[in-house]
Amino acid sequence: MAETLISVDLNQSPTTNENVHNRWHPDIPMATWVNPGDDFILETYDWTGGFIKNNDSADDVRDIDLSTVHYLTGPVGVKGAEPGDLLVVELLDIGAKDDSLWGFNGFFSKKNGGGFLTEHFPQAQKSIWDIEGMFTKSRHVPGVRYAGLIHPGLIGCLPDRKMLEMWNSREQALIDTNPTGSLANPPFAGTAHMGKLTGDAKAKAAAEGARTVPPREHGGNCDIKDLSRGAKVFFPVYVEGAGLSVGDLHFSQGDGEITFCGAIEMAGWVHMKVTLIKGGMAKYGIKNPIFKPSPITPTYNDYLIFEGISVDEQGKQLYLDVNTAYRQACLNAIEYLKKFGYSGAQAYSILGTAPVQGHISGVVDVPNACATLWLPTQIFDFDINPTAAGPVKHLDGSIQMPLSPDL
Repeated sequence: MAETLISVDLNQSPTTNENVHNRWHPDIPMATWVNPGDDFILETYDWTGGFIKNNDSADDVRDIDLSTVHYLTGPVGVKGAEPGDLLVVELLDIGAKDDSLWGFNGFFSKKNGGGFLTEHFPQAQKSIWDIEGMFTKSRHVPGVRYAGLIHPGLIGCLPDRKMLEMWNSREQALIDTNPTGSLANPPFAGTAHMGKLTGDAKAKAAAEGARTVPPREHGGNCDIKDLSRGAKVFFPVYVEGAGLSVGDLHFSQGDGEITFCGAIEMAGWVHMKVTLIKGGMAKYGIKNPIFKPSPITPTYNDYLIFEGISVDEQGKQLYLDVNTAYRQACLNAIEYLKKFGYSGAQAYSILGTAPVQGHISGVVDVPNACATLWLPTQIFDFDINPTAAGPVKHLDGSIQMPLSPDL
């Protein structure tokens, strides 16, 4: 049985755990060390550190301080890892903690984070999903049950100082183009948790540490649903020991994680094995991680595919804009599901949590990009395929998702 190298207590704040951090910085000390070839288990908080509760109120989603996240377990130092190597991480198994067999999906308020479709869903909402072995269902979103493609939304290695400075510089330059917008999240020391760092060293690193929100060259918050059990990831190494951290576990998620808090977020554990490819970055020309996907995926094979093009809701033509095209595909799927009795919010939650596929279908036919959303029909308790008879409303609206208006 693999050893659990780092444990978390869900009844205690993550800020009391020195083997957890919520910023990226090369000075964060290794929480533990392993040898190449070792396999081990790391426990993780959910990405909010337990702020979101298993209840029927969305006040916690409305009120969360997003500067605190994500809470990551690590860093794990790998002996012999040097800058320029590739750290090979096998995700041998992933699961929910036995004392926390549930997860949540949420829409952040437009005034606090927003989301992909925030103009259509501007207020905080939440759905709770119960974990039943390999399946999940929700008391807030009836009529669906599906197998999870469980994965870490966030996993990556520590940056070196040069890379950290590059991140902060380029993101600040983007912020400067529209200071009143929310284009990026600059360093913020006030809520930084820096693992084992203390005193002046902690204060200095907290003022510089990169926020964990976006994916970057080292991996990070990529939210790739296929990094599931059995996947293998090849991470660029930038510091001695690599400094591998993981968190933001998802029981299930659709491509794009479109509700922002867009998967079924959970606390859990990851069983992994690490090896090294010495000098692998140069050997393979790698500057971002590459991976081999999980061999274990839900066997859904019947889909309804919704198309979207790069014309926004106001009819404005955009040039080969894949973001807009995927947004339209999502909105088209939501409108379709509403015909069967779902609220718009319930349909949106399904698209964020179910194993939907998102595809870039065309980026060469000017002026319209085409994106598609593949919705598996077998996750529903009833037939959602179009017929000459028209849709049958299977839900009567008596079950709704909790909503919390802005204060």
